[in-house]
Amino acid sequence: MPLDQQSEHSDQPVDELDAKLLLLLTDEPRLGVLECSRRLGVARGTVQARLDRLVERGVLTGFPPALDLAAMGYGLTAFATVEIAQGRRAEVCEGLAAISEVCEVHATTGQGDLFVRMVARSNADLQRVVDHIVDVPHVRRLSTSIALSTPVPPRVRPLLERVKGRPPK
Repeated sequence: MPLDQQSEHSDQPVDELDAKLLLLLTDEPRLGVLECSRRLGVARGTVQARLDRLVERGVLTGFPPALDLAAMGYGLTAFATVEIAQGRRAEVCEGLAAISEVCEVHATTGQGDLFVRMVARSNADLQRVVDHIVDVPHVRRLSTSIALSTPVPPRVRPLLERVKGRPPK
């Protein structure tokens, strides 16, 4: 069956055409719908419908620019395991979201309650960020590790390649 005629209600959340489209946009996020349709060999309406469906299902959440935080002056990345008062996750997450250097917060199992990725300009600046986190109401304890390098940066390509039917690079 041609890719642009596959069932819209597949058991798989992302099918081969979706994966090809997402790979194309991962590599070249500034491509327009018409150019995507040309490169994929499908109608422009098919590409637009697929993008709309991926957004509606929450698979595609946006097209943010890829930023180099070190080039912006935030050359230090750190991770923290945060222990919080029981039943206070929402308030703590709200407090963490108010700290601009906090990039991500994940609720976790195991040691600690939250896992936080943060950035800073220097070790002294990291201390300032850590002090802000510790000052968030209901934060009980914080354990921080500084990232020395990022040998595997955030990625989705291997997952998309698997769906597309090619072994990941």
